[in-house]
Amino acid sequence: MKTNPVDNIILVGGGLAGLICALHLQKQGLKTTLIEKKTYPHHKVCGEYISNEVLPYLQWLDVDPYFLNPSSIKNLSVSSNIGKIINCKLSLGGFGLSRFSLDHFLYQKALQKGCNIITDRVEYINFRNDHFEVGTGQHGLLNSSVVIGAYGKRSALDHMLTRSFMMKKSPILAVKAHFTGDFPEDLVALHNFKGGYCGISKVENNLLNICYLADYTLFKAHKDIAEFQQKVLYNNPNLERIFETSAMVFKQPLTISQVSFARKKAVEDHILMIGDTAGLIHPLCGNGMAMAIHSAKLCAESIIAYSNGSIGTRDELEKKYIKLWNSNFRTRLRAGEILSGLISGGKAFDIMQQLLIEFPSALPAIVKLTHGKPLVCQ
Repeated sequence: MKTNPVDNIILVGGGLAGLICALHLQKQGLKTTLIEKKTYPHHKVCGEYISNEVLPYLQWLDVDPYFLNPSSIKNLSVSSNIGKIINCKLSLGGFGLSRFSLDHFLYQKALQKGCNIITDRVEYINFRNDHFEVGTGQHGLLNSSVVIGAYGKRSALDHMLTRSFMMKKSPILAVKAHFTGDFPEDLVALHNFKGGYCGISKVENNLLNICYLADYTLFKAHKDIAEFQQKVLYNNPNLERIFETSAMVFKQPLTISQVSFARKKAVEDHILMIGDTAGLIHPLCGNGMAMAIHSAKLCAESIIAYSNGSIGTRDELEKKYIKLWNSNFRTRLRAGEILSGLISGGKAFDIMQQLLIEFPSALPAIVKLTHGKPLVCQ
C-alpha cells in the first residue's frame, strides 16, 4: 500500500479542538506544530460543560479531566423567557471544567508528548503545488503538507479565506464570567430571555460559570452589561435570582461580538477545519465542547489514514472528512436550532412543556438528539 508523506502537520489555534487533535496525532507518531497567539493559561468565552461521551477518548489520550477535579453534572434544567422550567436527567451525564484549567492542562500534556507549540500569530496560509506555506509574525515562513484550522469562532484568517459566513454581519454578543454563589453542583441550566439564553453550571473549585448569548441590537439600547442584565435577563426570575445571589470573581465579564451560527465548510482551500472553526456548535445542543473534541478525533483519524495510505489522495482525504463531519454533527446542529426556536418562544414553550408533562420520557429523548455516543479509540 502506498503511503503519503505527511510532514510537520501545522495546527492553527491552540484551543480545545487544536490541542486534542495535536495530542492524537502525536500519539500516533506524526510530527505536529501548533501555533497559538495567546500564552497559557487564559480564559475563553465558553459554556464549560462537557458531556461524558468524550471521557473514554480523553482517557485514551492520557488527559483524564477528572485529574482537575471538575464538577460532576447529572441533571438539566431549561426555562422559558418568563421562567417556566422543565427538567430531566442526562443519560450520560457530564462534567464542568473551566477552559482556563482544561486548556492549560492539555497544553502541558502536548508539550510532554513532544508537540512543538509556538506562541505567534498566523498572518496568511497559502496552498500551492500540493503544499502549504504558513506565514507567521515572529517565526517566519513554515511549511507543511497538512494544515488544520482550529482558531475558533472567527478570525482575520476567515477574511483571508473569503469564507462566506464572514460576508454577513451577525447581531449576536457572547458574555461570560465566573461567580461564587449557591447553585447545585450536579446541574447544567439553560435559561432563556428576550433575544437570547444563558447557560449556568459549576466548574472546578466550586466556581459558577455563567455564559450567555444576546441580540446585540437589544443590548446596545442599554448603557452597559449590568443594566442590560437587570432590564432584560431579570425578566426571567431564575436569572434574577442567580445574578442577585452570586458575586462575580472576574474584574469584568469577557465578551465576543459578531458570533455567527451561519453554516461553515469543514474544508476551506484544503485546510481541514475543526471545532468552532468548522461549525459553531449551537449552545442549546448543550455540549459544544464535546463536539469540538469529537471533531478533533475525526480529523486526526482521517489524517492518520491518509498518512498510512488507507486514504489515497488529498481529494479523498477532504471528501472523507467532510462526510464524517456531516454524518456526525449535521443532525445534532439542526436539533439545536429547532430546540432554540421552541424554547425561546413563549407560546411554543408552553405547548412543549404541557406535552412533556404528559409524556415525561420525551425530554430525555430530545436531549439525546443533541448528544452523541461515547467515543472509543482502539
